[in-house]
Amino acid sequence: MLLDPQARALMDFISSRGIPPTHQMTPEDARRFYRERRFFTQPEPPAVSRVQELVAHGPHGDIPLRLIRPAGAAPDAVLPVLVYYHGGGWTIGDCDTHDTLCRQLANGAGCAVVSVDYRMGPEHRFPAAVDDTLAATRWVRDHAAELALDAARLAVGGDSAGGNLAAVVAIAARETGDLPICFQLLVYPATDMRAVAPSHTACGQGYMLTADSIAYYRGHYIPDAAQWSDWRASPLLREDLQGLPPALVLTAGFDPLRDEGRQYADRLSAAGNAAQYVCFERQIHGFITMGRVLDEANTAVDLCAAALHRAFRG
Repeated sequence: MLLDPQARALMDFISSRGIPPTHQMTPEDARRFYRERRFFTQPEPPAVSRVQELVAHGPHGDIPLRLIRPAGAAPDAVLPVLVYYHGGGWTIGDCDTHDTLCRQLANGAGCAVVSVDYRMGPEHRFPAAVDDTLAATRWVRDHAAELALDAARLAVGGDSAGGNLAAVVAIAARETGDLPICFQLLVYPATDMRAVAPSHTACGQGYMLTADSIAYYRGHYIPDAAQWSDWRASPLLREDLQGLPPALVLTAGFDPLRDEGRQYADRLSAAGNAAQYVCFERQIHGFITMGRVLDEANTAVDLCAAALHRAFRG
């Protein structure tokens, strides 16, 4: 399979600049580089009707949120809502690094998007991110009426680490029965902390996300190997996956996480859930936010927005 020429050009450019790999940076430097890189790889943020900064309350304290209402939406229109958890290995990323993607999904799906700035490692270890994302999602449900949101049409989604968290929130919501979720959007999700799927070997070097970076992120978030089998860290290892919301699982062909994403989609389907799986065979991990330099990123965003739109129509 040929790597997308645009992805190859991007990786060659990064290599030519002599930028150190993430696993050689401090978390602070890695966060700064991730924020700065977005201006090179991401499209201009599209106009929306409203952006509102909010604060949810969770077991570890306040959780910053960003509510985005799509372009053309009336202020009092009650909208379905996607609660979105950003990627970044549970170590880097924030509402700003994924603001353009959230705006694109809001406009494309005709829904509101609430982006969650959850706690990350190494300052806040597992399961702090799970606790925050669950608390934030419940807060959105509880405050839906005052925010002109439809709590009966609430989806969860995320990319990479955020896809992991979305899968975990969907399972936790099923367990408690108090948080109806109508759809889960899982973009190249991390589903198995053991990192044992074949793609971790086949794609572990040379394609942006490396085995070294995965170990770096995991070491900051969940350094205790005894916890890797906890389903809140590795939803693929949850024995019972029945009764979960419909899902779209999207992966990239040159991504170490490719196989565990496909395995999770297969497990969802085998358990009787409605699950679609799409692999962008020529792409790399992280590509969906890179629409300025990767044409297939925009195709992937459109696909995700269309799936959300259909899910919200019921």
